[in-house]
Amino acid sequence: MRAAAGRAKAHGIIFSIVLKPTCFLLLAFSALAQTKADPARVARLMQRAVVIDLHDDTTQMILDEGYNLGEKHDYGQVDSPRMRAGHVGAIFMSIWVDTDRYMPTEAIRRALEQVDAVRRETARHPADLELATTAGQILDARKRGRMAMLMGLEGGMAIDSDLAILRTFFDLGVRYLTLTHTNHTPWADTSSKPPAHNGLTDFGRQVVREMNRLGMMVDISHVSDKTFYDVLATSSAPVIASHSSCRALANVPRNMTDDMLKALAAKGGVVHINFYEGFLDQDFEKRSDALKDLQAQQDAIDDKTPKFGDRSQNGPAVRRINQQRIAKLGRVPLSKLLDHFEHAVKVAGIDHVGLGSDFDGVDDMVPAGMEDVSKIPALAAGLMERGFTDEQILKILGGNTLRVMREVEQAARKQ
Repeated sequence: MRAAAGRAKAHGIIFSIVLKPTCFLLLAFSALAQTKADPARVARLMQRAVVIDLHDDTTQMILDEGYNLGEKHDYGQVDSPRMRAGHVGAIFMSIWVDTDRYMPTEAIRRALEQVDAVRRETARHPADLELATTAGQILDARKRGRMAMLMGLEGGMAIDSDLAILRTFFDLGVRYLTLTHTNHTPWADTSSKPPAHNGLTDFGRQVVREMNRLGMMVDISHVSDKTFYDVLATSSAPVIASHSSCRALANVPRNMTDDMLKALAAKGGVVHINFYEGFLDQDFEKRSDALKDLQAQQDAIDDKTPKFGDRSQNGPAVRRINQQRIAKLGRVPLSKLLDHFEHAVKVAGIDHVGLGSDFDGVDDMVPAGMEDVSKIPALAAGLMERGFTDEQILKILGGNTLRVMREVEQAARKQ
C-alpha cells in the first residue's frame, strides 16, 4: 500500500481449521505475558533469524527522489543501516502504480521504471544488498553477509490483461503479483469497491494458473472476499497475503476474516501482518476523519505531481503533512500489532503467519515502537512477552515465508 498518493492506498482498503499442538499452547498466551523479554534472549534469537518483510514501498522514493538505500536517513522507514539494525535478511520492494492516475499502458511504464530502480540501487551497494528471486538465494545472500532484495508487483493493472507482460515481469525478477489494488482489474474484483466481476473472470483464472506455472506467488491482499475464494479454488500452489491483518480485530474489508485465515492456511499459505494503524485499530478511521483538511492538502499535491519525469517535490511535501497528522493523532500502541499476530496464529496456525509491514506506504502511521525497519527486534520481544517460543518467532519472522516460497517454486517445477 502506498499512502503517499492521497492515502488512496490506505483508504482504498477499507476486505476447516487445522489445529496443531502449538496452537493449543497459544490459547493461554494472554495469561503468560507477564514478564519483559530478556534482551540477551532477543539478541540471540535475532542472530538466528532470517527476517523477511513481504511488503515495503520504499521503491517509489528510490525512483522519484533518488533515495539512497546505502545511507541512514532521518526520514523514510527503510535503508541498509536500519535493515542491519533490524537484522533483516530479505525485503520485498513493492512495485506499485496508482491506478487512479495511470492508464494501463502508463502503468506498465511506471512499473518498469520501478523495477529498474530496484535493480540499479541494489547493484549500487554490492557489499550490503543482493538481488534474489528464490528462497535459496535469500539464504545464500545471508551467508555472504548481504541482505536480499526481492520484488512484488502490487496491482494486476500493470500487466494490462496480457500474460506476455506477466511473464516479462517474472523474467525481470518479480516474484509475486497482488492481483488487484484499490480498483478492479478487467479480470478481478478489489475489496475497495462494489463487485464488478463476481470474483475472478475466466482470464483471471488464467493469470493464476500462469503464475503457478512460472513460480510466482499469488497475492490476495487487496482482493474481494469472492476473488480470494476463487483464487484458492484455482491455484495449484499455496497463496499468500503480502500485507493484510485480521478483520475480527479491525473490521475493514482489506483485512482477512477468520474463515479466510483458516482457508489460506489449509492451502498452505501465509498471511503477512500489515503494520498500518488503520488495519490494526477498530477506531482509527473515526479518529482520522477529523483530519480531512490534511488529506485534501495531500490530494492536491498528488494532483500537481507529473506522472513521469521530475517527481522529487512530492515526497518531502507529503512527509510534512504526515508529521502534522501524527502530531494530531499520535500512534497506537505496539500491543495492537501484537494482538493481530497473536490472533492470526491462533486462527491459522503458527506455520501460516509472517511480516508484511507496508513501511513507507502508510504515511508513517505505524504503532509506537515500530517506527521503522530497525525496530523488528522490538516485535520479537513483544512476541516473547506474549508467550511465543523462540522457534515459533523464527517461523513468523521469516521461516514460514521461506517455506511457502519453496513450495511455490516446487509446484512450478512439477508443471
